[in-house]
Amino acid sequence: MVDAAGPPERRKTDRRRRARGTRTDESWFGAFIGDSDSLTSGDSRRDEAQDDATRHAEADAALEARLLSQGGLSTSAGDASAFHRIYRAFLSARAALGVALVATLAVAGLFGARPSVAVAWIGISYAALAIGLWLWPGTGVADEHDESPRLGRLTWLACIGVDIVCFAALHVLTPSSGLNFAALLVLPVLTAGVLTRRVQALATAAGVALLLLGNAWLGVLAGGEPATLMTQAGLAGSGLFVITVLAGELASRLAREELTARDSMELARQQVQLNRLVIEEMQDGVLVVDRTGRVRAANPAARRLLVRRGLGRPAPFQLRGVPAWDYLVKTVERGFHEAVWPEAGRDVMLQFEQGTTRTLRVRIRFTRGADEPSAEELCVLLLEDVRSMQARMRQEKLAAMGRVSAGIAHEIRNPLAAIAQANGLLAEDAATPSQQQLTRMVADNVKRLTRIVDDVMEVAPGTVIDAGVIDVTAEVGAICSDWARAAGLELGDSSQFKVELPEEPLGASFDVEHLRRVMINLLDNARRHATATPGAVRVRLIALDEVTVQLSISSNGPTIPDDVERYLFEPFFSTRSRGTGLGLYICRQLCEQYSASIDYRLRPVTEANRNDFVVSMRRRSGFSAEAGLQFPR
Repeated sequence: MVDAAGPPERRKTDRRRRARGTRTDESWFGAFIGDSDSLTSGDSRRDEAQDDATRHAEADAALEARLLSQGGLSTSAGDASAFHRIYRAFLSARAALGVALVATLAVAGLFGARPSVAVAWIGISYAALAIGLWLWPGTGVADEHDESPRLGRLTWLACIGVDIVCFAALHVLTPSSGLNFAALLVLPVLTAGVLTRRVQALATAAGVALLLLGNAWLGVLAGGEPATLMTQAGLAGSGLFVITVLAGELASRLAREELTARDSMELARQQVQLNRLVIEEMQDGVLVVDRTGRVRAANPAARRLLVRRGLGRPAPFQLRGVPAWDYLVKTVERGFHEAVWPEAGRDVMLQFEQGTTRTLRVRIRFTRGADEPSAEELCVLLLEDVRSMQARMRQEKLAAMGRVSAGIAHEIRNPLAAIAQANGLLAEDAATPSQQQLTRMVADNVKRLTRIVDDVMEVAPGTVIDAGVIDVTAEVGAICSDWARAAGLELGDSSQFKVELPEEPLGASFDVEHLRRVMINLLDNARRHATATPGAVRVRLIALDEVTVQLSISSNGPTIPDDVERYLFEPFFSTRSRGTGLGLYICRQLCEQYSASIDYRLRPVTEANRNDFVVSMRRRSGFSAEAGLQFPR
C-alpha cells in the first residue's frame, strides 16, 4: 500500500517552516516557493500505446482544470499564479480609475467647476499611462526565475510611483476643490501592500503619510487650523499603514490557500494515476457504465474479454448495438433496475460470431449511495472469465495436492520395487497356467503403478525452464511422421490423419522430448475418439502473431460434455476405466514449464473437427534452420 501519511506531513511541515521563517525582505507571495518534493515533477508517465497516453494526458488536464477552478486558481501557463492575476487586476483598476478621473474632471467642468490646465493635463496623462501599462504584455515580475515574486523597479515606478506622484499632485493643486483626491492615494498603498516586499510596502505607506503631513503643513502656513489639518493628515497616514498591513496579511493568506490547493491537486492527480495503474494491471476486467449503456472507462483486461480475439476499442464506446453484448446490456439494465447485486456475481454469456461463446462472471458495484442523491449514477462492472476463474481455483487446489502426491509417490517406490522383485521370484517357480497368469497380472499392475509414480515425480508445478529454441515446423513434422508410422496409418489424401505445416521454419521455446510427449498424448486421445473418415485427426501449425506459435490438434469425435470439460486438465480424472487421468495434466504442466499454454476449445458447428486442443508457444528467433523432415500434407 502507498504510505499516504509521509509526503503530506512533510509538505505541512515545509509550509509551517516557510510561514514562520519568512525573511523580512520577501514579498507577501514568497509562500509560492516550489517544494523540493513536488509531485508535479514526477508525474509524467508514458503508456505503451500512443492513444492511451493521449487519453491519459487529456484526463489529467481535465482533472487539474477542475480542481484548480474549484479552488479559484488559474490553469493557463501565462497566468500561473495569484501574483500575476492580482497584478493584472490592479492594472485594470488603474485603467478604469484613469478613465473615471478624466470623466469626473469633464463632468465637473460642465457644471462650472472647471479644473485648472495642470490638473486636466495630470488627469489625462495618468489615464494614458494607466491604459498603456494595462495593454503592455509584460508580467511585471523582476525575475521570472525568482523564488519570491515581486514588482521590478521600472514596473514599480510606472505603477505605484506614477500613482503617488499624480494623486499627490492633484491633492496639492486642488486644496480648496470639492473633489477629495487624497482618497485616491489608497490605491498605490494597497498595490504596494499586496505586490511588493514588506519593507517596500511600509516605506510606500510612510512616504504617502509624509506627503499628507507635508501638504497639511503647507495648509497651516497658508493660515489654516493647525490642529485640524495635522490631525486629519495623521489619521489618514495611520489608516494607510493599517491598509498596508491588512492587505499584506490577506495576500499572504491567499498565497497559502493557493499552495494548499495546488498540493491537494497534486495529491489527487497522483491518486488518480495510481488508481489507473492498479486498474490497468488488474487481471479482472473493469467497466464503468452509465444508464444509457455508454462505457466511460475500460481497462485492457475488460477490452480483451469483450471481443473474440485481440484487444477491443478504447473507452468511451456504446454497449448497445453489438449483438455479442446483448446479454451484458440486459445485465446492466437489470443492475440499475434492482439497484442491488449478489456479492458473488452472476454469469453472463457473450455470443460471438462463428458460434463461439465466452462466459463471464459479472459483479456490479454502484457509485451512488442512498446518502448521495445528487451524484451521477454509474455502475462498475468487474468481469472475469469463468474458465480462467475455474482454472485458478483448480490450480490452488492442485498445488497442495501435488506436494502430497509427490511425497506419497516417493514413498511408494520402495514397496513397489519389493513387490516387483518378489513377483519375479514367484514367476520362476510358477508351473501351472493359472499361477503364470497371476504373476503376469501382478507384473502388469506393477508397471502401471511405476508409470504413475514416474509421471507424478517428473512434473514439478510452477517450474519455468529457459529452454533452447527449436524449429517447431521440422519437429512437429518428425513427431507426426513417427506417430503415424507407429499407429499404422497410411498417408495421403484419403488418410485419417492430416497435417498442415507452414512452408517456413518457425522457432519456439520448448524441449523436443517434452513436445513429443505432449503431442503423442494429444494424438492418442484424438484417434481414440475420432472416426475413420479422411481427416478425422488434423494437426495445424501456424504463426498466430509475432510472439506466438499455435499448434492445434483436432478430431471429429463426439464433443466433450460441459461436466467433463471442466475437469479435463485435473489429475486422476479419466473417463476410461484403465486410464490414470494424468495425461492431460502432465501436458499442461510441461507446457507451463516453458511459459506455454494448452487449452481445449469447441470449434464452430460448421467445421467437422470440433474437438480442438490448442498449444500456444512463445515464438523465438535465433535458431539454425535445418532441412527437417518433409511430412506429406
